Amino acid sequence: MADSAGRRVVTLDPVGGIAGDMFVAAMLDAEPHHAAACLQAAEVVSGVACRLLRHQDGALAGARFWVAEPPDGEHAHTAWAVIRTRLHEAALPPAVRGHALGIFAALAEAEAQVHGIAPDAVTFHEVGAADSIADIAAAAWLIAAQETQAGAARWSVGPLPLGGGQVCTAHGLLPVPAPATALLLRGFAVQDDGIGGERVTPTGAAILRHLGAQAAPPPGPRTLRATGLGFGTRRLPGLPNLLRVLIGESAADVPEQDRRSLSVICFEVDDQTPEDLAIALGFLRAVPGVVDVVQMAAFGKKGRMAAHVQILAAPESAEAAIDAAFRETTTLGLRVQMAEGRMLRRAMDSAAVDGQALRVKRAARPGGATAKTESDDVAATQGHAARQRLRFAAEQGAALPAARD
Repeated sequence: MADSAGRRVVTLDPVGGIAGDMFVAAMLDAEPHHAAACLQAAEVVSGVACRLLRHQDGALAGARFWVAEPPDGEHAHTAWAVIRTRLHEAALPPAVRGHALGIFAALAEAEAQVHGIAPDAVTFHEVGAADSIADIAAAAWLIAAQETQAGAARWSVGPLPLGGGQVCTAHGLLPVPAPATALLLRGFAVQDDGIGGERVTPTGAAILRHLGAQAAPPPGPRTLRATGLGFGTRRLPGLPNLLRVLIGESAADVPEQDRRSLSVICFEVDDQTPEDLAIALGFLRAVPGVVDVVQMAAFGKKGRMAAHVQILAAPESAEAAIDAAFRETTTLGLRVQMAEGRMLRRAMDSAAVDGQALRVKRAARPGGATAKTESDDVAATQGHAARQRLRFAAEQGAALPAARD
């Protein structure tokens, strides 16, 4: 168990791919002391027996998650509303129930988008079978267990194999990755290793989406605590069909960083008045998904003074930001590229100073935490010294020092 000095970092290495049963098997192979309670949760929700089996593929030894066949005549097609009710009624810890609902909700939203229906109208076919329900319930239990041990574990995943070919489903033959799987994998790094078949299942993709797994583990040293291998049911040519997990603990003094993908949109304008450009950039900042808009002085063609504009936006909002740039400014062309953004973990606190509530943004930086009072909250105070005193008092969390004559 991680102590209070560190934080769990779980790295998923999809050597052969990832599926729900592979995730469960790998996590339990790494931490088998969770097996009894995890299997019980899976059986409570799925209604069938579940086991953790030792497995050896001829080269490597690990674990497989086995789920019994349901009773004869039980239909594999289950409506999302029915599964949701079952999860609410099951005797599960609240955190486990919440994670299971989150994974299924990700699946329902993807299926709804694929079929052009509302999420509540979704009926799961393969994912509605008892084995998939057991996989998700067990995965939810294991995710909650990491939080219990470490507060909030950090999850990362390596490049995912795309696979190829077709997969037989209740809707007939579909391309690999299946349409819902492809939607769930948006934003994740993928690769083609030349081996076909379904390498990432819808359940595996939904688990990754729910975890918000990052492309790489956080920077800084960490201690490796456990490793596990979870095998799938297929045999792959020349490659072990397994998911490997590495569970580590990060050092307490390494500030946590969030990673995100960003679209960077850049252009220059030299024929728009500064006052109108300022108005235009205000509209750009208001586009949903736009993170920041900045402008810098630049020299354009023929030695003209120009404004260089840079927009940072979430990838899914890039097109809207581009449309707004062409609509609000005089630019005739722009440049778009993807970048990885990193952010220090920060939190907004509130401090009461002389009866005035001031917001303070605190961030964990290498070498120590910093705090900064929101400028808008002191803007109505006259006098530079008075504003500085307010900022200092709020950032220190202390009473306002008396003014000197």
